[in-house]
Amino acid sequence: MLDRVRDTLYRAIATPRGDAFAAIRVPKDLARRLNETLGAPLAPRDELARRAAARDRLAALRAAGSSEARRSVARAPLLVYFEKDRNVRELVRIEELLGAKGHEWKRLDIAGDEATLDFVVRKAKCEADDLPVVFVADRVVGGYDALVAADVSGELEKLVRGG
Repeated sequence: MLDRVRDTLYRAIATPRGDAFAAIRVPKDLARRLNETLGAPLAPRDELARRAAARDRLAALRAAGSSEARRSVARAPLLVYFEKDRNVRELVRIEELLGAKGHEWKRLDIAGDEATLDFVVRKAKCEADDLPVVFVADRVVGGYDALVAADVSGELEKLVRGG
């Protein structure tokens, strides 16, 4: 019903009928300018239908995006513990693998942080020279070789998704 009124009003201000008389032309011109300024709320019926379809599509995309965002929030955090300037190549390879798989991770430089270094070494059952080490939440994956093995077996995806 509202679209029919908007279409009728649009046709009234868009047609050239009556433009020869200033008493009609000036208000119509003001109405056209006001319509454009307000974002064209008065428009032809087909344009109004296209706008309604676009609104519905946007609402569907937003709903799908919000459910996707909820799924991504449920992912376990990937943490890469490393020491500054130690095994940089292996760190780069780990980050390339995680990036290629579409995972988000956080780099944690533990140089000079003896408590964290002690935690990582104990939890990962490795030496300080074995860094970088990848954790998924509180579970140890290991270094690059262990990460590749976990990725190939599908274990990494299970750990990240919580499955």
